Amino acid sequence: MSTTAPTTTGTAPLSPARTLATAARVLRQLARDPRTVALLLLIPVVLITLLRFVFDGSPQTFDSTGASLLGIFPLITMFLVTSIATLRERTSGTLERLLSMPLGKGDLIAGYALAFGAVAVLQSLLATGLSVWALGLDVMGSPWLLLLVALLDALLGTALGLFVSAFAASEFQAVQFMPAVIFPQLLLCGLFIPRDQMAPALEAVSDVLPMSYAVDGMNQVLHHTDVTGDFVRDILIVAGCALLVLALGAATLRRRTA
Repeated sequence: MSTTAPTTTGTAPLSPARTLATAARVLRQLARDPRTVALLLLIPVVLITLLRFVFDGSPQTFDSTGASLLGIFPLITMFLVTSIATLRERTSGTLERLLSMPLGKGDLIAGYALAFGAVAVLQSLLATGLSVWALGLDVMGSPWLLLLVALLDALLGTALGLFVSAFAASEFQAVQFMPAVIFPQLLLCGLFIPRDQMAPALEAVSDVLPMSYAVDGMNQVLHHTDVTGDFVRDILIVAGCALLVLALGAATLRRRTA
């Protein structure tokens, strides 16, 4: 009677130790790539500073637009970097080697989310701190609430990047997902025109897009001194979407490159 050795399929139970080890590995890789670190940490700061001087003669416009972009910039940058970094792991064969070890898909996704979440904290601290205390962004609510929304938006961008990387065959294709995933949300999130002034069909679409609630959450902090029920709803929706997309990313993560 012959026996066959069991094979690992990447479905091992989620392990905090393996998740932390994955996160540490990703952070070490990021530390060796200064251009990516600059993209993650400095580009949002540069863009928000540029926006401040574009609206130098109209501080109120900067207040309304700047608050919204504090939620949008982290989402976009984390989406780009995460999708490309994950795809690079897969196309280089690193992902297949990792999943042949006692490392589950959940460990891998959670490790990436934890690593990029740590970067998102730094990114959000820099952009929010600069906007409020250096560029004069005038918000009625607590700046810490702005930071909370920015952090959740960055985590949502990380989750979306992990998810779409499963459907791209190259880094170029990963970037091509941006017009499909990010641009419609950018146009319909209420940044350019209030959502209730859009055509009814477009407003209905915007109601199911997570970036709409990211912008709404920022605007709640901008206009209200206290935490409102709408603000709580907005952050719960953004956080829920991030968790849902992370779960989908774990479910669709492919072990092999071909």
